[in-house]
Amino acid sequence: MKQISILGCGWLGLPLAKKLIEKVNPVNGSTTSENKLPILKDAGITPFLVNVEADGVSENIGLFLAESEMLIINIPPKLRNENPDSERKVFVEKIKNLIPFVEKSNIKKILFVSSTSVYGDDNNVVTEETIPNPETESGRQLLLAETLLQNNPNFETTILRFGGLIGEDRHPVKFLTGKENLENPDAPVNLIHQKDCIGIIEEIIKQSKWNEVFNAVASFHPTREEYYTQKAKDLNLVLPKFSSEKSNIKKTISSGKIETILNYQFKLENY
Repeated sequence: MKQISILGCGWLGLPLAKKLIEKVNPVNGSTTSENKLPILKDAGITPFLVNVEADGVSENIGLFLAESEMLIINIPPKLRNENPDSERKVFVEKIKNLIPFVEKSNIKKILFVSSTSVYGDDNNVVTEETIPNPETESGRQLLLAETLLQNNPNFETTILRFGGLIGEDRHPVKFLTGKENLENPDAPVNLIHQKDCIGIIEEIIKQSKWNEVFNAVASFHPTREEYYTQKAKDLNLVLPKFSSEKSNIKKTISSGKIETILNYQFKLENY
């Protein structure tokens, strides 16, 4: 039984915390909203109101980390635009501010939830051996944050790079419905279901796979046009329309390392 702190009990962190509690792991969970504190408490999570900002961290961060051996960092960059000057490495500064508190705690293992956006949009198959080349500001800041954590000798860090996140209450087709002239109709989709996100994290913890980097995307890669057109039909949504003139990305993310090292079998391949 290991106490775990989850920084960010949102769409993924909350159901993850519930699963870990089922496995008899006590969980400290953070939220930035006071209204969510009773929700976390009702789920059996020890709740904390924690804000990690570019100019500082909440005073109770020490209590949030206290007694835990492991920290799961699950906070998205939330960058409002792609202008690096205006964003000023805000997310990286947040991680820099967090690290000294982790160093003072009992945390020895960190799982950092990252994204496949750290890779460039090259027309090939991307593995963990592929050199990252992010083309968005969020991808660049995620990669810098990964490096900060991996290079710190005070704890072991595993990086988990998720593809597009979907779940029963979350699907990207809802943002594409009715839109026209969408780019990259022939690009393969690189998605992962919430249930598999949680299952993979459970296996990393169970098998103590630290100082690793994992891509996490289901091995289901129809084209964007095929997939989102059919999904819109299934959900009775207005069909999105793609432009063949705007097609230049054919990046396929491979999760072979998860299947070989973790021996993990994806629960949901075709969704």
